[in-house]
Amino acid sequence: MAPAAALVLGYLLGSIPFGVLLTRMAGAGDLRTIGSGNIGATNVLRTGRKGLAAATLLLDAFKGFAAVWIAERYLGGNGVIAAAAAFLGHCYPVWLGFKGGKGVATLLGIVLALHWPIGLVYALVWIALLALFRISSLAGMLAAISAPLSAAYFSQFDVVLLLLALALIVVWKHRANIERLVSGVEPRVGSKHG
Repeated sequence: MAPAAALVLGYLLGSIPFGVLLTRMAGAGDLRTIGSGNIGATNVLRTGRKGLAAATLLLDAFKGFAAVWIAERYLGGNGVIAAAAAFLGHCYPVWLGFKGGKGVATLLGIVLALHWPIGLVYALVWIALLALFRISSLAGMLAAISAPLSAAYFSQFDVVLLLLALALIVVWKHRANIERLVSGVEPRVGSKHG
């Protein structure tokens, strides 16, 4: 029963749409009708509420971390199952018609819980590239790609395939961003449309 419980717990935690809930509670409207329509922190930033964006990022990361942490300690060490479920819950939440976020912040929480040095590399790549290029999608995708690479570097081979699969989903969820990057029209964070 423990693997099934980890699956359910992970999905339910991951599927909490903090961006939608926070913007609605703050009177900023339905996040899905703003900017890109995405439910993550970058789109929350487009409401002009930096505090809400920061809270969304932290809570989206926390739910990934919490799912893995609880499953590892109380559900028979099934953190990998909870990790996958939480990520899929964020990207494909049943409450929003399976139209969720792109998984970058949730994946940060997951990798921090699975093996914190992977999470540290992930965060450094994300922050450095965001500071350098100010393109959220590029920083997020490359941070996600860094996860399976650093897992292999740190000899965490039991999570390499999981993190590779999750990184591929992150890239897939960013396919429209990739088209804009190739065309040179992807907005930068802080710009009028970024």
